[in-house]
Amino acid sequence: MATQLRVTLINSLIGRPEDQRVTVKSLGLRKLHQTVEHEDTPQIRGMINKVSHLVKVEEA
Repeated sequence: MATQLRVTLINSLIGRPEDQRVTVKSLGLRKLHQTVEHEDTPQIRGMINKVSHLVKVEEA
């Protein structure tokens, strides 16, 4: 079974560049402290690396 990643938005998007806002939205995050789960794929890892300063990641 593939590993699941639990991604939580911990910092605000106010004042962030548009590409970071779009990346967070594409991860399915809308509100602070909201958590979503994703499969651990290279595409998801790339999005997480782009906004690593805004999110917290845990293995589920």
